[in-house]
Amino acid sequence: MKNNTINKKEIEKFSKIAEEWWNPNGKFKPLHKFNPIRIKYIKENIELDFNIKNKDKPLKDLNILDIGCGGGLLTEPLARLGAKVTGIDASEKNIKVAKNHLKKSKLSIRYFNTSPEKFNSTQKFDVILNMEIIEHVEDVNFFIKQSSKFLKTSGIMFIATLNQTLKSYLFAIIGAEYILRWLPVGTHEWEKFIKPSKLINYCKKNSLNLKKIEGMKFNPILDRWDISSDKSVNYIAKFEKI
Repeated sequence: MKNNTINKKEIEKFSKIAEEWWNPNGKFKPLHKFNPIRIKYIKENIELDFNIKNKDKPLKDLNILDIGCGGGLLTEPLARLGAKVTGIDASEKNIKVAKNHLKKSKLSIRYFNTSPEKFNSTQKFDVILNMEIIEHVEDVNFFIKQSSKFLKTSGIMFIATLNQTLKSYLFAIIGAEYILRWLPVGTHEWEKFIKPSKLINYCKKNSLNLKKIEGMKFNPILDRWDISSDKSVNYIAKFEKI
């Protein structure tokens, strides 16, 4: 254990393309396609777990922390749904992009250039998002430990990442980076992908109980992502703080 979540190589990698965050046809184009299913999944599961009936602002007054928020692709839509959102990211450039884009909206979002272990906050959140981030951190177990300390008891943590399988290597790296060029070469390192069993074990050690785990799969015919029973490449898990 390194007692550090920041991988400088990963931070530099994403800082170099930070200006592309809000370009739907740029280097983050796959994430723009991915975003609708992420938002839908988070919203519907929060409504279910918190027994929410307000359809206009279903996340009203819920405190959400988005760790590794990037340029704000998730924070802004969730704020529009009524949530009180805080975004943190270890990349100064990412936070700068997020803050600049925020000026164009009438939303209120707090952004901080920091990591979980350095985040100076006594606030406890209802929901924490670790979306497509754990495969880029230095120490996954320590990252989850530091993230979970900001979650209320009975609060929900969502973690989305990539499974460590032959299929994920072929699809997420060879296919997405080298053949289809959906992502810049070097975006992912297969060695950093994590099997669901390992993730669940890390979370259990940190008082996070698995409530649901599902796959996410791209449908090339409909040109969209859907929730799937196939967890061999992308998957999303929901945990409750106990």
